[in-house]
Amino acid sequence: MESSQQLFFPEDRSAERLDTFLSECFPDISRSQLKKLIDSGKITLNGALTKSSNKLKGGEFIQVTLPEPEPIKALPENIPLQVLYEDQDLIVINKPAGMVVHPAAGHFHGTLVNALLYHCKDLAGIGGELRPGIVHRIDKDTSGIIVATKNDQSHRHLAAQFKDHSINRRYLALIHGFPEKSSGSIDQPIGRHPTQRKKMSGKAKNGKRAVTHWKTLKEYHVDRLSLLELKLETGRTHQIRVHFAERNCPLVGDPLYGSKSRKAAIKDTQLRQLIDQLPGQALHAQKLGFIHPRSEKYMEFSSEMPETLANIINYLDRVIQ
Repeated sequence: MESSQQLFFPEDRSAERLDTFLSECFPDISRSQLKKLIDSGKITLNGALTKSSNKLKGGEFIQVTLPEPEPIKALPENIPLQVLYEDQDLIVINKPAGMVVHPAAGHFHGTLVNALLYHCKDLAGIGGELRPGIVHRIDKDTSGIIVATKNDQSHRHLAAQFKDHSINRRYLALIHGFPEKSSGSIDQPIGRHPTQRKKMSGKAKNGKRAVTHWKTLKEYHVDRLSLLELKLETGRTHQIRVHFAERNCPLVGDPLYGSKSRKAAIKDTQLRQLIDQLPGQALHAQKLGFIHPRSEKYMEFSSEMPETLANIINYLDRVIQ
């Protein structure tokens, strides 16, 4: 059935378009979907029909009626997986770049969840129909290690470790430019970008705390690139990508936060060609360590960089450094 809720635009807030404010309130609904709801009268302003472009000046009431979502169920798909470890409680996967973790708008098939449902007959139901067993995510174009659970006890145990930041997560990233120091930490909240729905930002009004620790492993001075090891204390959406992009050091190959001019400025033709082969940002979840929910022993897993990223690093080490 439909759900209805009323929003209030504060009187002391700066004037803002209606669709901009609604995008902040409903980050999982696209601007085009919100416009359809407004045009169909499902969203009203002070009890009257309205337009997406209407300016909110303060003190307005907005009534939002959302239609009942169509039921979606993740189905098993015979997709190859690189399994690093598996037992009765959990499974550790080396996810390739390009694979979405769980079904969502535009990605209902070919996800890690679809593959896990086929591989693990006892996975369904844990964590919800669309995210069975999933306790954390890595971005579609980020490669590397991810753990999924097979029962409620394991799910609760792992989720608690992620919540209290005791999970050991290490990433490798290739960025444009050089950080101001050889190591350090970024402690900056991240939330939905105020105007660009697909992006996250440190400028969000209601961001959540996000902490990234970094260490520079190598610097390549000819084309000003750096290889970093990163340790995540928190795990916000796009955390690493946002933290470094907003410090003018975007990840190489990042299609959302990167800069075409930075890549175009690279002098070495072969290096540019190698970067063009990246499926997305040069980011790899290299290491994952946690306490096993049953044995209560510490377990740690690592994986090699994918070939596309390894080719770039090998070329930089051999030719450019």
